[in-house]
Amino acid sequence: MNKKSVLFSLILGIAALAVTVSSCKKEEEASPLKLISLMAGAIDLNGATSPNDVSINPTIVATFNTNVDAATATAANIVLTQDYDDMEVEIDIAVSGKTITITTPETLGNGTLFELSFGAGLLSGDGLATTAFARTFTTAGTFVPAGQIAHWNFEDNANDQVSTFDPATADIIDITYTASRNTAAGKAATFNGSTSIIEIPNGDDLMNTADFTVSFWVKTNSTGKTGGHFVMGLAGWNGIQYEIYGGYDGSKFAIQYELSDTTTASEDMWFPSLADLGWKGWTYAKSLTAEQMMALLKDSWLHVVYTYNAPLKVGTLYFNGEKMKSFDFNLWGVGEPKAGARGLKYNGSALGNNLALGFIQGRNNRTISDAWADYASVEATNHFKGQLDDIRFFHKSLTATEIGLMYNSEKP
Repeated sequence: MNKKSVLFSLILGIAALAVTVSSCKKEEEASPLKLISLMAGAIDLNGATSPNDVSINPTIVATFNTNVDAATATAANIVLTQDYDDMEVEIDIAVSGKTITITTPETLGNGTLFELSFGAGLLSGDGLATTAFARTFTTAGTFVPAGQIAHWNFEDNANDQVSTFDPATADIIDITYTASRNTAAGKAATFNGSTSIIEIPNGDDLMNTADFTVSFWVKTNSTGKTGGHFVMGLAGWNGIQYEIYGGYDGSKFAIQYELSDTTTASEDMWFPSLADLGWKGWTYAKSLTAEQMMALLKDSWLHVVYTYNAPLKVGTLYFNGEKMKSFDFNLWGVGEPKAGARGLKYNGSALGNNLALGFIQGRNNRTISDAWADYASVEATNHFKGQLDDIRFFHKSLTATEIGLMYNSEKP
């Protein structure tokens, strides 16, 4: 073979190799999107089992085999769904090359199952689709709906776990922290029935809202106790108050509501034994005998939830995840002020806005002048004796499903 033939063959070989390399490169660049990894921090969301300890403030990073078309990485193609009610959760999406980073503007609920799905509309940089897929995960802890504005769990202190409603040291009087309803719940705040009190500052900020929920665990201690229990109070009925009657045959929330003319009015969510529907606005009342009521309220752990739905104008009381009573302000009738109720509104003194745990109002910022509402007048008052745990406030109306899930997740 002469030199020209060798040179020509070499050129043909190089050209063929270049075509092959170019073809392989184009084939590689045109690969459809394929998930390589899906991580929430150090937790693998792409493993064989669904993790149950994901942060309620997760940063989720999806890594693919090739670049992602950022224009297709949208809420239409990437969806985070809350399992128990199929509600889509708002997410923020950022794309960088082969990775998609997903965060949530709002904190997720604890102990909640979520599904993260990626649709076929998500494309590679070359316009090729991914095969739709989904992964699930559960956030850490017992079930709590998203949206808490305050939570006190009393793990050897009275600090708010989600915000800044922390009592001053001087406003925590004669409180001990003892074993709560179960091991997972840790400790609870214990009140002695005479001098114990915790005062939370800026309590009016907890209740000034349209939609509202308060949730807590309470266990009374009847030993040596002759009166009732003022479990908590923000300026008494001028704000929000909860008490358990001395005979353990009922309990009551007294709550102030804002009306359409911006004035306020108090309405009691009271729940006695043998309750009936003979009172204005009542739409449901579970009729419990005095003995049945006592079994709930006396010396036993009880989960109490009160929720107010402002658009519906409906207030509902739950014990241990079960609806006990409800009322509807619409039933007050056209022209009656309470028919225009908007939501909760503090109407106490500006100096009386401490939320008192263990009494009806603060020690030194009283809005009720009667002797029985005087912290220092022990013989005439109904100081709470017992334990409180996991007090939670929400500026939203929780659903019956959420309340039931929370109770079942936290119960003794």
